[in-house]
Amino acid sequence: MNFEWTDEQQAFRRKLVDFLAANLPEDWEEFSKHGPASPALTEFARGFCRKLAENGMLFPHWPKDIGGEGLGPWEQQILAEVMWEYGEPRGGQYMNVNWIGPTMLKYGTEGQKAKYLPQISAGEMLWCQGFSEPNSGSDLASLRTRAELEGDHYKVNGQKIWTSYAGLADTCFLLTRTSDDRKKGITILLVPMDTPGITVRQIPSLIGEGDIHEVFFDDVIVPVGQRFGEEGQAWEIIGYSLTNERLGIPRYHLAREALDRAVGILKAEGEFTRETVKAEAARCAALCEAARTAIYAIVQKRVDGGTVGPESSSARYATVQAERAVGEFVVEYVPEALAGQSAFLQMHHQRGIVAGIASGAAEIQLNIIASDVLQLPREPR
Repeated sequence: MNFEWTDEQQAFRRKLVDFLAANLPEDWEEFSKHGPASPALTEFARGFCRKLAENGMLFPHWPKDIGGEGLGPWEQQILAEVMWEYGEPRGGQYMNVNWIGPTMLKYGTEGQKAKYLPQISAGEMLWCQGFSEPNSGSDLASLRTRAELEGDHYKVNGQKIWTSYAGLADTCFLLTRTSDDRKKGITILLVPMDTPGITVRQIPSLIGEGDIHEVFFDDVIVPVGQRFGEEGQAWEIIGYSLTNERLGIPRYHLAREALDRAVGILKAEGEFTRETVKAEAARCAALCEAARTAIYAIVQKRVDGGTVGPESSSARYATVQAERAVGEFVVEYVPEALAGQSAFLQMHHQRGIVAGIASGAAEIQLNIIASDVLQLPREPR
């Protein structure tokens, strides 16, 4: 099997790196250490994404007729790796690339595509994801935020929690309950965040500035035309969306860069001499490369026109293992890096904390692997 990049792919990676070198500020690592949801980075990202779009590097894998360059899944993966290696200067707009855009293309009405895709492809729109609730996180089918149909609009009441980017987002991709059927009773609404009745409260956390929020909906009026898909179609749609989201963030690449930097610090201090340290670094590197290989197999499946299924959970869990191992390595052997010595490692540590929670908890991925990949019987309830 050939794992080498083609000349064109290598040139594309160099083009991205050169663009970042020319367009990121000199103090970028310090500036970006608080994560892609920080107010400063979010504001920076709006201008930066417009520049990416103008240079054909925001959605290079999209068809040309909707603002892309007509490239393929490998270029999408290269784009993600480079952006996350540099601390994700796209801010929350990486979600547009990973799953908002693809989901809009597959399920949006012609009117919704005409309204949202130009703004997304121009780098001018930030979304948030209204999924989790106080008692409905991993068990998403138990959500209770209610949308009652009243003539030509829905009236929405309920609460979401752990909502990334909600404080600065333009629109919420909101899951609501429109009937009591556990899965078929869930419906998606596209809700502008400045709609009357929406209250956003930031949750202080260790994982970065402005990253997670509570969102309250009190008699929020949403026109029927803002429904995404049919009533009760949400479970199908979010299954497609989450498959893209789980694979969209190349955490294995960020983890490997963090590991290499940690090892660099140890070597510079003459501390990379003990065999136990070397062995642990090698174990971390192996986990990063195993996760990379699992992701790349799925990228190739997309290139070949295949449908990505539960194997995405296997790749996601491999990435979680890599992130956790590298995070523990840094804490064990270069803890001073997290106390101000390295802005990059501090950023990685904050991102790594949520690796096993965001995009579906690691335990949920293991359940999917057991039932859908290994075909094991479900635990009696």
